[in-house]
Amino acid sequence: MKTYSELQEGVYDPNILKAFFLAGGPGSGKSYVVQRSTGGMGMKIVNSDNAFEKLLKDAGLSLKMPDEEEEPRDIVRDRAKAITKAQQKNYVEGRLGLIIDGTGKNYEKIAFQARELQQLGYDTHMIFVNTSLDTALERNANRPRSVKEAIVVKSWKEVQNNIGKFSQFFRRNFIVVDNNDADEDVFASVYKQVMHLAKGKVQNSLGRQWIAKELEKRRR
Repeated sequence: MKTYSELQEGVYDPNILKAFFLAGGPGSGKSYVVQRSTGGMGMKIVNSDNAFEKLLKDAGLSLKMPDEEEEPRDIVRDRAKAITKAQQKNYVEGRLGLIIDGTGKNYEKIAFQARELQQLGYDTHMIFVNTSLDTALERNANRPRSVKEAIVVKSWKEVQNNIGKFSQFFRRNFIVVDNNDADEDVFASVYKQVMHLAKGKVQNSLGRQWIAKELEKRRR
């Protein structure tokens, strides 16, 4: 893993000090939406699921999450979270643009993370991927790494209960994507919204101060 001093983007990253939280339960289609709405922007994706799936395969464990593999799977999950946490710390040190992937079922955790990033100068945003429960269940059943139906239902309800809280917290930086049967027009609209927020000037005064200090260092 590169250290901050080895990263080339630094203060010249076009998405500097922009963080997008991604919310949506299992089967919402978050991965596809983020690919279509942020692809090519160069932001760093923070997603423990990527490391989790790789480590599961490396350990010879099933992506279908059988009960008999729960203990070794929990060990793998903890490793994946540790790897992802280290990656995020590295990116944040350089104030690089972030996409933080999660379900959105824990409002307090996301609000805490967002406030921490704001204190470091970040503008924080959310892309909330919304689907019906029936759509989520159908997609989950067809995924290579599926979870139990009861977990999908529980997660879907928890995420739905938080949509109002997230809307209030992120306000004008809150984007909802109806992904039940989204077409090209929907993705084009979301892409424009994300591009506008990602490429705009940093609004956070702490962030503007950080940029000014970094640029001053480079002039010396």
